[in-house]
Amino acid sequence: MTRTVQWTVGLSLTEDEGTTRARAELDTGTSTLTGKGTARCNPSDVDVPVIGDELAASRAMKDLAAQLMREANRDMEAVGAGTVPQHTGPGYGWPEAVT
Repeated sequence: MTRTVQWTVGLSLTEDEGTTRARAELDTGTSTLTGKGTARCNPSDVDVPVIGDELAASRAMKDLAAQLMREANRDMEAVGAGTVPQHTGPGYGWPEAVT
């Protein structure tokens, strides 16, 4: 059986006073999930907006991916299948900025 679906991910970024916020929205056609991420520029660092964009966007997509994995785990449990083991690795950047 061949099956083709298209899911769309939109990513928006806003920056205000050294803080970049990202919003990643996944539209599956039947549901929507939204991931969020932020990045802050240390006042002693050179302001390079693209770095804030990259960090905030990656954090929003990581949040979105985690939500999607939780959905998949719930769906697998609902049909009696085992879930995928959760592995976490080290984060990047300052720990207080990752959340």
